Amino acid sequence: MAEKILVINPGATSTKIAVYDGEKMSFCEVVRHHDNQLSSFSSILDQLEYRKGLILEALGKIGLSPKDLDATVGRGGAFKPLVSGTYKVNKAMVADVLSGNVAADHASNLGCLLASEIAKPHGIPAFIVDPVSVDEFDEVARYSGLPELERKSLSHALNLKAVARRAAEKLKKPYEKLNLVIAHLGTGISVSAHRRGKMIDVNNANDGGPFSPQRAGSLPTTGLIKLCFSGKYSAAELRNRVVGQGGLTAYLGTDDMSEIETRVEAGDGEARRVLDAMAYQVAKECGAMAAALGGEPDAVVVTGGGAKNGLFMGLLLPRIKWLGEVLVFPGEDEMGALASGTLRVLRGEEKAKVYK
Repeated sequence: MAEKILVINPGATSTKIAVYDGEKMSFCEVVRHHDNQLSSFSSILDQLEYRKGLILEALGKIGLSPKDLDATVGRGGAFKPLVSGTYKVNKAMVADVLSGNVAADHASNLGCLLASEIAKPHGIPAFIVDPVSVDEFDEVARYSGLPELERKSLSHALNLKAVARRAAEKLKKPYEKLNLVIAHLGTGISVSAHRRGKMIDVNNANDGGPFSPQRAGSLPTTGLIKLCFSGKYSAAELRNRVVGQGGLTAYLGTDDMSEIETRVEAGDGEARRVLDAMAYQVAKECGAMAAALGGEPDAVVVTGGGAKNGLFMGLLLPRIKWLGEVLVFPGEDEMGALASGTLRVLRGEEKAKVYK
């Protein structure tokens, strides 16, 4: 019988769950969390029991008990730097999350805890796959220009790695023998360089790179310093403006690319200029990552929700086609990527890594 896997992907305002029978998804539900439900919790970690209860309730509605599972897997959080792969949730990982020894306070940190809490009473394994802190940087990529500010590898690693494998299948070559530039276009944008199976460089979507639907990307440094001391914003307000209310949201008042496309079609010239500027910045970052690979990548891969937008892709693709073959995988399949990573371990195709 096919392996039965519970996949858990906690986000800021939702928890997505799915059940896979081998490679096939047999159940999927997005449990929404409204502000009035989450406001009673003083921290993200305090939401653990609440979210676990909702997951078990959803499973109960389809007549599935956790004891029927072969494994659980949660989205990996902002852990310490880790090499790519599938990790078994252990005491060290749980302790780091509970003690706050993580790179960022994000709902994804609950992934390993939820997977473990549901799996442990029934003696089944819990895993995470390619967390956002996957770090395979070349040493030269860590230098920023100030010793106090080292560049860190924090990215949409789960989808970037999954899409790298899909590209390898398309190109009929092992991932470990390819040089790829991969751009994930989401509410934040990660553009990465993959050299023979390792992600040797990537922009941190919160700290730099192209601006995106919600994030400001790289900013003029001296101007940002002046803004910090202008008295107009508290530290929290400015961080929210840069990370949550920047990019398309700052310029156009929305992060909905479909809405922006409609505005462009209706003759909104500013909307077109802003969208074109985002495409321009993504293309520049692709060129930079091609340079990190020494030029001539085997392919440039574009993925994420933004790759579904026809107008944006029409602005982006002419700017990057000179780099080489362009492959487009619209959307993201984080649930499938989590299930696939778990299957590789359960089937002995890959050994689970140990979190230390």
